[in-house]
Amino acid sequence: MSGPLTSLGQISIRVHDVDRAVAFYRDLLGLEFLFDAGPLAFLMCGDVRLMLTKPESDAFDHPSSTLYFWVDDIGAARAELAERGVEFEDEPHLIARMPDHELWMTFFRDPDRNLHGLMSEVR
Repeated sequence: MSGPLTSLGQISIRVHDVDRAVAFYRDLLGLEFLFDAGPLAFLMCGDVRLMLTKPESDAFDHPSSTLYFWVDDIGAARAELAERGVEFEDEPHLIARMPDHELWMTFFRDPDRNLHGLMSEVR
């Protein structure tokens, strides 16, 4: 079965301080800053746009979904981001062995404590 959905276009990330969040995602993670629009800021990660936004009400004030960022070399990517000031929760570790590769991950949090991960397929 197929439908009209073909890809993700944008993901919203709840933040309390948009300027601080932009500095983290742009300066520490190296994502491309696009523009801001009042209380919103937009960045690009590959083909997906990230929207940083303050919660409109208490009902929306909760951590975002976990974002998993693809990287070619998880050890090198972690080292580079840690040097920029990203604080990691763990070391890269094996998640699963597949027939033709291994899946490795490591996790970090943004300034609003949203959990994100780096993921890499190692052949």
